[in-house]
Amino acid sequence: MTALTTPLEDALLERLRGAVRGDIIEPGHPAYDEARQVYNAMYDKHPAVIVRAADAEDAIAVVDFAREQDLLLAVRGGNHSFSGLGSCDGGVVLDLGRMRGIRVDPEARTALVQGGCTWADVNHAAHAFGLATTGGVVSSTGVGGLTTGGGMGHLARRCGLACDNVLAADLVTADGRFLTCDEERHPDLFWAVRGGGGNVGVVTAFTYRLHPVGDVLGGPVFYPLDADVMRGYRELIAGSDENFSALLVITLGPPVPFLPERWHGRPVCGLVVCWTGPPEDDRRIRARLEDVGPVLGSAVDRVPYPVINTLFDEMLPAGLHHYGKGHFSRDLSDPAIDVHLSYGAMTPSLQSATVFFPIDGACHRIGPEETAFAYRDAAFSTALSPALTTRAACESAAGWVRAYSAALAPHCLRGGYVNFMDHDDDSRVRANYRQNYDHLAEIKRRHDPGNLFRLNHNIAP
Repeated sequence: MTALTTPLEDALLERLRGAVRGDIIEPGHPAYDEARQVYNAMYDKHPAVIVRAADAEDAIAVVDFAREQDLLLAVRGGNHSFSGLGSCDGGVVLDLGRMRGIRVDPEARTALVQGGCTWADVNHAAHAFGLATTGGVVSSTGVGGLTTGGGMGHLARRCGLACDNVLAADLVTADGRFLTCDEERHPDLFWAVRGGGGNVGVVTAFTYRLHPVGDVLGGPVFYPLDADVMRGYRELIAGSDENFSALLVITLGPPVPFLPERWHGRPVCGLVVCWTGPPEDDRRIRARLEDVGPVLGSAVDRVPYPVINTLFDEMLPAGLHHYGKGHFSRDLSDPAIDVHLSYGAMTPSLQSATVFFPIDGACHRIGPEETAFAYRDAAFSTALSPALTTRAACESAAGWVRAYSAALAPHCLRGGYVNFMDHDDDSRVRANYRQNYDHLAEIKRRHDPGNLFRLNHNIAP
């Protein structure tokens, strides 16, 4: 317990215990220190109470409790919040991690997914039926934060963003109502949860559209960190149909057996490939990868789709120290490439990376005001994402990130992906939501005038 945490009165705790079926964890509980930890070790917060909800009714009870007691409320799904927003000092944490039920309807090609699920859960359940939807590239990422922020992943060019595949959402609002939102029921809230960053309520379940995806051609390919390679990547994406996706990663060569040892720890470009087209085209795809530049090492093969979403898992376990920035751009211009080469050469650790997500194709077939995700004219979303093993090392790397971001800004659109924002990005919130900010603020005023849901990249009512 720290000075930041004032214990709740016993009577209040008893009231909370009487209202929920899930676990209630307070300071002094044997599980407290484990339960308060978040994915990003830069954040070390001490809530007054953590509730591991068993069901939507528990979520309603916790929302009512936090509102009535005027306590900070942090909502946690997969616990991956880049800026540590899944916890708070002195308030209430609503942890949905026990709510991990999934029901796949293979005929309708839909999945009902509870808000505590990770993308590993979704991929496992859907793959049994040869189906998938766009999800995160680290399998332990929660569905809630990723989807409400927009949701990029390997299938975005073919299937759209995660939020584009939401057919309905079960939502607990600030006044404790439980609403099912879709195009016909509460359409304003349905619009807001698809890219509005968790500002309007707690999503206890999503209904996703699924797509036929079974085995894919995928895996990593490494090249030298070179302008021609980056231009080759730009041409590869522009010239490929939507069944093809590849994330571009600037990082240090990992110590893997298929990369020559002399490249271990040296700056490299990597592609993380996902081809969902027919196997008879695999040879053509491999040839195109060789055209990008001199291949240093490759582990591209036919694998089940869920495997692709685990390729970063070992490199990015919980407990590392993260700090980052995000940018959108309409292209990967030559001046921007020069910036990436300069700063990429100073990548601070093996776990650190600059990652480029292509978001054209199906993402562009939805208008900029059809969902709260506004950047439908962006072709790439870029994450500047160092991860270090110590707090001191991460604080030192933050200067590199800020300088990198400032140098890149003239070559990018004003805003960035809300899920790549860090704690010091409040000045960018309006730009991140762009032309949709005012509409989101109006919805916020209507449904959360007291700003109960403020532990996010906040849209103030």
